[in-house]
Amino acid sequence: MMHPVKNVLWATDFSDESREALAYADLFAKTFKARLTALHVVPDFSPALYEAWPEVVAELTGRIEAAKIEARARLDRMCEDRGVCPHKVVIAEGSPAKVILKTARKESAGLIVVGRRGGSAHESNLIGGVTHQILRGARVPVLVTKGTDGKVGDLGKILVPTDFSAGEDAERDHAWRLAKALGSSLTFLYVLELFGHDFRLTDQMFDSVLKRLRARKRPGSKAVEIAEDVTKAVHGWEGIVDYAETKGFGLIVMSTTVRKFARLFLGSTTEKVIARSRLPVYAIPKEK
Repeated sequence: MMHPVKNVLWATDFSDESREALAYADLFAKTFKARLTALHVVPDFSPALYEAWPEVVAELTGRIEAAKIEARARLDRMCEDRGVCPHKVVIAEGSPAKVILKTARKESAGLIVVGRRGGSAHESNLIGGVTHQILRGARVPVLVTKGTDGKVGDLGKILVPTDFSAGEDAERDHAWRLAKALGSSLTFLYVLELFGHDFRLTDQMFDSVLKRLRARKRPGSKAVEIAEDVTKAVHGWEGIVDYAETKGFGLIVMSTTVRKFARLFLGSTTEKVIARSRLPVYAIPKEK
């Protein structure tokens, strides 16, 4: 079930990706009439370092405090330069992912918005370590943005991959409410995986899957334009990424876990879509 979004938490490391994440965070906050909270985490030094060299504790502490002051100044300049002024600014120290998740709970955030890589990865097909940990531990949806130009893309079309797994009705309901708030259309996509085998899929197989999709259309969904489609690919994530990018979608909505595995193991399909797609992904945690 989609709970009301009353507070949007934007976590920034001041990278280009995080600046674009701000544009999305601002849009979603305005869409849901929610507060916008900005968070920057200054990494703390290892406790072992303090214990090994107690004579440098004062110097290290000074560096952390200086970093906090500089972070606050940068956020203030952002407000002046971009006209996006968060309702609240939090500057904290510690492990970035842990602090972000803790702050999300403390501030009752209904959505966390982050860039895909930040400063923790340099290849285009990787998810940054911090973002990865947030996806695994978040209790609320996480919007992972991808670009660096600081602009929000066209969100008129939302893609929702489907695999008929248990609990999917809640996910579809969440996507429908999101589309209604954004004024977007929804397309539910099923990917028939070939797993490297070269065989033909008959029209009857496609028709059967489409029939299942249409039978599960949300009651009372006339306010949102809904379509269903089926595609085929060697692997599910490839089909999702290719379909989304070639059909002009602006957002992909997926669940962060699949089937009944523990939340520690992020659903491999979702993980690969986030890593390889050029589109933002709105990741929904499974209900506990």
